[in-house]
Amino acid sequence: MKQSFLELATSGVQQLTPYIPGKPVEELERELGIAHSIKLASNENPLGPSPQALDAIKKVAASVNYYPDGGGFVLRNKLARQHQVDAANITLGNGSNDILELVTRAFLTPQLSAVFSQHSFAVYPIVVQAVGAKANVAKAFPEDHETMPLGHDPDALLAQIDDTTRIIFIANPNNPTGTWMPPDVLEELFNNISQNIIIVLDLAYTEYMDENIKPPINKWLKQFPNLLITQTFSKVYALAGLRIGYSISNVEIADVLNRVRQPFNTNMLAQSAAIASLDDVAHVTNSVAMNNTGKLFLQKEFAEMNLNYLPTMGNFISVNVKQDGLALYHKLLQLGVIVRPVANYDMPEYLRITIGTQQQNERFVEALKQSID
Repeated sequence: MKQSFLELATSGVQQLTPYIPGKPVEELERELGIAHSIKLASNENPLGPSPQALDAIKKVAASVNYYPDGGGFVLRNKLARQHQVDAANITLGNGSNDILELVTRAFLTPQLSAVFSQHSFAVYPIVVQAVGAKANVAKAFPEDHETMPLGHDPDALLAQIDDTTRIIFIANPNNPTGTWMPPDVLEELFNNISQNIIIVLDLAYTEYMDENIKPPINKWLKQFPNLLITQTFSKVYALAGLRIGYSISNVEIADVLNRVRQPFNTNMLAQSAAIASLDDVAHVTNSVAMNNTGKLFLQKEFAEMNLNYLPTMGNFISVNVKQDGLALYHKLLQLGVIVRPVANYDMPEYLRITIGTQQQNERFVEALKQSID
């Protein structure tokens, strides 16, 4: 009898559905034999990385025969200064996704559970299921909620916590909805969570938030010893292809993560580019300004098309297309426009669109008008 290797895997892995990333431009053009496609599917920064980051990569490229600094000394210290914490509070990851895996491997077992909201980032259920733990999913606000449709409901999150809960994941703003919880709401939520539960606050898109609602990271790190904040260089810093992110937490949690972290989980090019990116404040400012302009343009176009969209503080926007989102996604592919269907997030009539350059945004709108029923 032929051996089924899937049956040899752990029960959690057997039931996993792999994460499916946004379709690459090269793949689409190869499949359809077309050219000049645009990708607005993966929340990447269309301006590209900082020129300073590219220069930094060139300077160290000839040294890739050596292993990188396993502890990321220079980058960790630079991040520590930026966030006004100690370097011991910083843990580097192969993207912030790596941190999400580290924290689940370190703190969850098949006897324990994690809590997150409906419509949350797809990686949360994947990493929880991979270690065989239970996922307690909180209902999001309804679609007709007056201020935050499909957003996190703090009361619903608290209701899902039980004696087995060891981690709660909160994305702010959330992907794919773009919705957020204001600082006062988040703080009240944290105050109602036991200190034996790790609060993972995922701030991948925080640079795109309005200043008045950005989380007070330093204050909360002192106030909540069970808080772990994740951030990334993949979004506003445009280093998604290099896979570099980090977490900020108290020293004890950081020590636990480093016990399961791979010795060289962040590479030399990524560390160098991240260090340089932190110095290019103008690049971040320009990226956010372009994003805000593009967001207003898309919101105006959706309103004129009588399409409802979700409020967003990310570099993307989710819109209800009033039909099968996956079918419409395939129509857009034929026109060389890649967006993201989100039926896997229980949002079958929505598409998530990365906010691009003005030219890209206009091309998407034109394609949408051609494709929509």
